[in-house]
Amino acid sequence: MDQKVNAYFEKKSIWTDELIHLRNILTRLPLEETIKWGAPTYTYKGKNVVGLAGFKNYFGLWFFQGALIDDKFKVFINAQEGKTKAMLQWRFTSKEEIDSEKISDYVHQAIENVEKGIEIKPQKSTSKIVIPELLSKTIEGQIELGENFHSLSKSKQREYCEYIQQAKRESTKQKRLEKIIPMILRGVGLNDQYKK
Repeated sequence: MDQKVNAYFEKKSIWTDELIHLRNILTRLPLEETIKWGAPTYTYKGKNVVGLAGFKNYFGLWFFQGALIDDKFKVFINAQEGKTKAMLQWRFTSKEEIDSEKISDYVHQAIENVEKGIEIKPQKSTSKIVIPELLSKTIEGQIELGENFHSLSKSKQREYCEYIQQAKRESTKQKRLEKIIPMILRGVGLNDQYKK
Protein backbone atom coordinates (compact mmCIF):
# COMPACT_ATOMS: atom_id res chain seq x y z
CA MET A 1 0.00 0.00 0.00
CA ASP A 2 1.22 3.46 -0.94
CA GLN A 3 2.44 5.61 1.99
CA LYS A 4 0.93 8.76 0.44
CA VAL A 5 -2.44 7.02 0.46
CA ASN A 6 -1.92 6.09 4.13
CA ALA A 7 -1.33 9.80 4.82
CA TYR A 8 -4.54 10.67 2.92
CA PHE A 9 -6.59 8.45 5.25
CA GLU A 10 -4.83 9.76 8.37
CA LYS A 11 -6.02 13.30 7.45
CA LYS A 12 -9.57 12.23 6.57
CA SER A 13 -12.25 13.00 9.15
CA ILE A 14 -15.38 12.02 7.21
CA TRP A 15 -16.22 8.62 5.69
CA THR A 16 -12.83 7.25 6.82
CA ASP A 17 -13.99 3.70 7.64
CA GLU A 18 -16.05 3.50 4.45
CA LEU A 19 -13.18 4.70 2.25
CA ILE A 20 -10.74 2.29 3.90
CA HIS A 21 -13.23 -0.50 3.20
CA LEU A 22 -13.27 0.49 -0.50
CA ARG A 23 -9.47 0.69 -0.45
CA ASN A 24 -9.25 -2.85 0.94
CA ILE A 25 -11.42 -4.11 -1.93
CA LEU A 26 -9.35 -2.30 -4.57
CA THR A 27 -5.95 -3.34 -3.18
CA ARG A 28 -6.96 -7.00 -3.49
CA LEU A 29 -7.36 -6.50 -7.24
CA PRO A 30 -4.48 -6.30 -9.76
CA LEU A 31 -4.20 -2.51 -9.45
CA GLU A 32 -1.42 -0.15 -8.42
CA GLU A 33 -2.23 2.39 -5.73
CA THR A 34 -1.15 6.03 -5.89
CA ILE A 35 -2.35 9.57 -5.24
CA LYS A 36 -3.50 11.71 -8.17
CA TRP A 37 -5.48 14.96 -8.01
CA GLY A 38 -5.15 14.73 -4.23
CA ALA A 39 -7.08 11.45 -3.90
CA PRO A 40 -6.32 7.71 -3.95
CA THR A 41 -6.21 6.46 -7.53
CA TYR A 42 -5.81 2.91 -8.78
CA THR A 43 -4.10 2.17 -12.09
CA TYR A 44 -3.46 -0.83 -14.31
CA LYS A 45 -0.45 -0.86 -16.63
CA GLY A 46 -0.12 2.91 -16.15
CA LYS A 47 -3.74 3.64 -17.04
CA ASN A 48 -6.11 5.25 -14.54
CA VAL A 49 -8.87 2.78 -13.68
CA VAL A 50 -10.67 3.97 -10.54
CA GLY A 51 -10.34 6.61 -7.84
CA LEU A 52 -12.07 7.12 -4.52
CA ALA A 53 -13.00 10.13 -2.40
CA GLY A 54 -15.41 11.30 0.25
CA PHE A 55 -17.57 14.41 0.25
CA LYS A 56 -20.02 15.97 2.69
CA ASN A 57 -23.07 13.90 1.73
CA TYR A 58 -21.54 10.84 0.06
CA PHE A 59 -18.38 8.92 -0.76
CA GLY A 60 -17.69 7.08 -3.95
CA LEU A 61 -15.69 5.57 -6.75
CA TRP A 62 -14.77 7.26 -10.02
CA PHE A 63 -14.26 4.98 -12.98
CA PHE A 64 -12.10 6.90 -15.44
CA GLN A 65 -13.45 4.92 -18.41
CA GLY A 66 -16.81 4.11 -16.80
CA ALA A 67 -18.75 4.80 -19.99
CA LEU A 68 -17.15 1.65 -21.46
CA ILE A 69 -18.30 -0.57 -18.58
CA ASP A 70 -21.54 -2.54 -18.80
CA ASP A 71 -23.46 -0.86 -15.95
CA LYS A 72 -25.59 -3.94 -15.28
CA PHE A 73 -26.27 -2.88 -11.68
CA LYS A 74 -27.40 0.62 -12.76
CA VAL A 75 -25.14 2.41 -10.28
CA PHE A 76 -23.32 4.96 -12.44
CA ILE A 77 -24.02 8.66 -12.67
CA ASN A 78 -22.25 11.36 -14.64
CA ALA A 79 -21.38 13.94 -11.99
CA GLN A 80 -20.32 16.46 -14.65
CA GLU A 81 -22.92 16.07 -17.35
CA GLY A 82 -21.80 17.75 -20.56
CA LYS A 83 -18.22 18.02 -19.30
CA THR A 84 -17.07 14.40 -19.04
CA LYS A 85 -17.92 11.58 -21.40
CA ALA A 86 -15.77 8.73 -20.09
CA MET A 87 -15.68 9.22 -16.31
CA LEU A 88 -18.62 7.93 -14.30
CA GLN A 89 -19.24 7.93 -10.57
CA TRP A 90 -20.61 5.32 -8.19
CA ARG A 91 -21.90 6.99 -5.01
CA PHE A 92 -22.53 5.49 -1.58
CA THR A 93 -24.08 6.92 1.58
CA SER A 94 -23.35 3.98 3.91
CA LYS A 95 -20.89 1.11 4.31
CA GLU A 96 -23.77 -1.34 3.92
CA GLU A 97 -24.23 -0.24 0.28
CA ILE A 98 -20.73 -1.44 -0.63
CA ASP A 99 -20.78 -4.73 -2.54
CA SER A 100 -17.25 -6.04 -3.14
CA GLU A 101 -18.37 -8.50 -5.84
CA LYS A 102 -20.08 -5.80 -7.88
CA ILE A 103 -17.10 -3.47 -7.52
CA SER A 104 -14.72 -6.27 -8.53
CA ASP A 105 -16.87 -7.02 -11.57
CA TYR A 106 -16.68 -3.39 -12.75
CA VAL A 107 -12.94 -3.16 -12.05
CA HIS A 108 -12.29 -6.38 -14.01
CA GLN A 109 -14.29 -4.96 -16.94
CA ALA A 110 -12.15 -1.81 -16.79
CA ILE A 111 -8.94 -3.88 -16.70
CA GLU A 112 -10.12 -5.91 -19.69
CA ASN A 113 -10.70 -2.67 -21.62
CA VAL A 114 -7.14 -1.54 -20.79
CA GLU A 115 -5.83 -4.89 -22.05
CA LYS A 116 -7.78 -4.43 -25.30
CA GLY A 117 -6.59 -0.82 -25.64
CA ILE A 118 -10.17 0.48 -25.59
CA GLU A 119 -10.61 3.99 -24.22
CA ILE A 120 -12.53 7.20 -24.76
CA LYS A 121 -10.01 9.95 -25.38
CA PRO A 122 -10.80 13.47 -24.17
CA GLN A 123 -11.79 15.83 -26.94
CA LYS A 124 -9.79 18.99 -27.28
CA SER A 125 -11.87 22.10 -26.91
CA THR A 126 -12.22 24.08 -30.10
CA SER A 127 -14.04 26.95 -28.47
CA LYS A 128 -12.40 30.35 -28.48
CA ILE A 129 -10.70 31.36 -25.24
CA VAL A 130 -12.55 34.23 -23.58
CA ILE A 131 -10.21 36.11 -21.26
CA PRO A 132 -12.10 37.59 -18.29
CA GLU A 133 -11.93 41.37 -18.07
CA LEU A 134 -10.03 41.37 -14.78
CA LEU A 135 -7.32 39.08 -16.17
CA SER A 136 -7.26 40.90 -19.52
CA LYS A 137 -6.66 44.31 -17.89
CA THR A 138 -3.92 42.88 -15.67
CA ILE A 139 -2.18 41.25 -18.66
CA GLU A 140 -2.37 44.49 -20.66
CA GLY A 141 -0.77 46.41 -17.79
CA GLN A 142 2.14 43.99 -17.28
CA ILE A 143 4.15 43.17 -20.41
CA GLU A 144 6.03 40.18 -18.96
CA LEU A 145 2.83 38.69 -17.56
CA GLY A 146 1.09 39.13 -20.92
CA GLU A 147 3.95 37.51 -22.84
CA ASN A 148 4.06 34.57 -20.44
CA PHE A 149 0.29 34.09 -20.55
CA HIS A 150 0.21 34.06 -24.36
CA SER A 151 3.16 31.65 -24.52
CA LEU A 152 1.21 29.08 -22.48
CA SER A 153 -0.62 26.30 -24.30
CA LYS A 154 -4.27 26.99 -25.14
CA SER A 155 -5.42 24.45 -22.54
CA LYS A 156 -3.41 26.20 -19.79
CA GLN A 157 -4.74 29.59 -20.85
CA ARG A 158 -8.29 28.17 -20.77
CA GLU A 159 -7.74 26.73 -17.25
CA TYR A 160 -6.70 30.16 -15.94
CA CYS A 161 -9.59 31.94 -17.65
CA GLU A 162 -12.17 29.46 -16.36
CA TYR A 163 -10.66 29.67 -12.86
CA ILE A 164 -11.33 33.43 -12.78
CA GLN A 165 -14.72 33.21 -14.55
CA GLN A 166 -16.10 30.55 -12.21
CA ALA A 167 -15.73 32.78 -9.15
CA LYS A 168 -19.04 34.43 -8.33
CA ARG A 169 -17.84 37.33 -6.17
CA GLU A 170 -15.46 40.03 -7.31
CA SER A 171 -13.37 39.61 -4.15
CA THR A 172 -12.92 35.91 -4.97
CA LYS A 173 -11.95 36.77 -8.55
CA GLN A 174 -9.34 39.20 -7.21
CA LYS A 175 -7.91 36.59 -4.80
CA ARG A 176 -7.72 34.04 -7.60
CA LEU A 177 -5.97 36.55 -9.84
CA GLU A 178 -3.38 37.24 -7.14
CA LYS A 179 -2.81 33.50 -6.78
CA ILE A 180 -2.27 32.83 -10.49
CA ILE A 181 0.00 35.78 -11.40
CA PRO A 182 3.18 34.16 -9.97
CA MET A 183 2.22 30.85 -11.62
CA ILE A 184 1.82 32.48 -15.03
CA LEU A 185 5.14 34.28 -14.57
CA ARG A 186 6.78 30.90 -13.86
CA GLY A 187 5.19 29.48 -17.03
CA VAL A 188 3.24 26.75 -15.25
CA GLY A 189 -0.37 25.71 -15.67
CA LEU A 190 -2.99 26.01 -12.97
CA ASN A 191 -3.31 22.24 -12.54
CA ASP A 192 0.23 21.10 -13.42
CA GLN A 193 0.92 19.90 -9.87
CA TYR A 194 -1.96 17.40 -10.15
CA LYS A 195 -0.91 15.99 -13.52
CA LYS A 196 2.24 14.26 -12.29
